[in-house]
Amino acid sequence: MKKPLPKPTESELEILVVLWNKGPSTVRQVCEALTREAGYTTILKLMQIMFEKDLVTRDESQRTHVYRAAVSREQTQRTLVSHLVDRVFGGSAQAMVMRALSTKKSTPAELSEIRALLDRIEGKKS
Repeated sequence: MKKPLPKPTESELEILVVLWNKGPSTVRQVCEALTREAGYTTILKLMQIMFEKDLVTRDESQRTHVYRAAVSREQTQRTLVSHLVDRVFGGSAQAMVMRALSTKKSTPAELSEIRALLDRIEGKKS
């Protein structure tokens, strides 16, 4: 049976974003890329916990360990959206989409992409 993907905390998600954007990085590189002030030892501890949770992998072949995201941005988005739909919207994707579209103005290009996605989904059901 496939192990479910871990749900990262807010701090872990910030680190994952750095790793997705920059690629494999040392703790120091992650510290420098983070937008908030955080101490080296704090980030190191978080990344060690993330390693234990299988959110990142670690190359220990050199003195300075290099970390990389073990899960893709898309996998993480899927996990977080599924969790959000279940917990906040009672399992209703429609309620979540309606709230998202009514909360923040979408550009014409974004609306066009949404229409195309809906057309593809409806085409698969026929």
